Amino acid sequence: MQLITLTTDFGTRDWFVGTTKGVILGIAPRAAIVDITHEIPAGDIRAGAFALAAACRFFPKGTVHVAVVDPGVGGARKAIAVQTANYFFVGPDNGVLSPALAQEKIKSVRRLENTDYFLQPVSHTFHGRDIFAPVAAHLCRGTSVRKLGPAQKDFILLSWPQPHLQPNGIKGEVVFIDRFGNAITNIENIGLNPLGRLEVFLGHKRLCSVRTFYQSVRVGQAVAVPGSSGFLEIAVNGGNAARRLGLKIGDRVSIRWH
Repeated sequence: MQLITLTTDFGTRDWFVGTTKGVILGIAPRAAIVDITHEIPAGDIRAGAFALAAACRFFPKGTVHVAVVDPGVGGARKAIAVQTANYFFVGPDNGVLSPALAQEKIKSVRRLENTDYFLQPVSHTFHGRDIFAPVAAHLCRGTSVRKLGPAQKDFILLSWPQPHLQPNGIKGEVVFIDRFGNAITNIENIGLNPLGRLEVFLGHKRLCSVRTFYQSVRVGQAVAVPGSSGFLEIAVNGGNAARRLGLKIGDRVSIRWH
């Protein structure tokens, strides 16, 4: 049994997710389909890219990862399938795949141009159903990625903020806010623990200290913890940090050590 994951901004109110799964199962009825999330904010490529990158490495080798956050659907952007040493990735070539691919050894990048592997007729507004779902299903059944279309050398890289090391700390920014209101930063967990006492600031305002888990502070108190995504996150024990602290994506934060 092969696995296909779906990461989209389709939501669950409409028929889009169900229809996408129906197309996959019509081609690969033995496929197991796993929803990473369908609650990416509409058209938010960066959020979709973060969710895929945070989740994809926890799946078995050979999994086909489909990501459809595609505000350019029907336009000039390309559609691609990428084979790595561990997985296949299928989606629009708009950067949504690139953070996940940065963790992988790339073996092949193919433009999706062989219409034999599409659902016909192809809609100009629903490539998730008509291109990405059937291509994923065919890959799941063992179709060679080489049959899907011509090779291309590279793919669009999403513009992604990088943290900056300072003499007494690290400067970064908030890149994702989860449903609990935790503000996930672009500052990696690796290397934080041995640095002693760490404090988190928003501009010149101190927000909290870095601890190991949420309940290391009192209920209602802010705390920063090394998150399960691999990045430092700012939280409120028992509360919503984004709402309580006024945090939003793009806010510049810094860690200072003593």
